[in-house]
Amino acid sequence: MSSGDDGREALRRSETVLVSACLLGFRCRYDGEGRPAEGAAAALAGKAVVPVCPEAGAGLGTPRRPVQLSGGDGAAVGEGAARAVEVEGGADRTEAFVRGAQLAVEAARRFGAGAAVLKERSPSCGCREVWCDGRRIRGAGVAAAALRRGGIPVLSEDEL
Repeated sequence: MSSGDDGREALRRSETVLVSACLLGFRCRYDGEGRPAEGAAAALAGKAVVPVCPEAGAGLGTPRRPVQLSGGDGAAVGEGAARAVEVEGGADRTEAFVRGAQLAVEAARRFGAGAAVLKERSPSCGCREVWCDGRRIRGAGVAAAALRRGGIPVLSEDEL
C-alpha cells in the first residue's frame, strides 16, 4: 500500500480530521486568499473538522510575504538542517514555521485527529511537494513533516 493509500484509509477511518484552513475557504494563505478544495466536502462529510493554518497560528499574519524552504524540505527544517525564508529578501521565518508546526501537532492531539488533509506545495502543509530554493522538490512542508513524526497520517487535497 502506498503512503497515499495509507492516508486515504486513515481519513476513511477517522472521526476527526485536521484540515488546512485555506482548503475550507478561510482566507489565510500568504496572499490573503483561500483555496477551497473541490473534493474536500465529500471526503470530510460526517467528520469533525479541525481547521488549522500553521503560519497564521504562529502569528505571521495574513496577507504575508511568500516563504519557501531553503536547504531541504520541512523534515530537514525540523532537524535544523534547512530554513524557511521569505522569497524576496530572504528574511528567516524558520522559528515561526516550527512554532506553527508544533501548534498543528498539538491541535491534532488535543482534538483526536486520526488524519490530516493539507494544502499541497505549501512550505508548511505540502505533503509530497514544496518550494525549495526557487524550485519544486519532492518532500513535505514543516507542519506536514511534524504531523508525520507525531504519527498523524497526512494527505493533500490532490489525493482526495
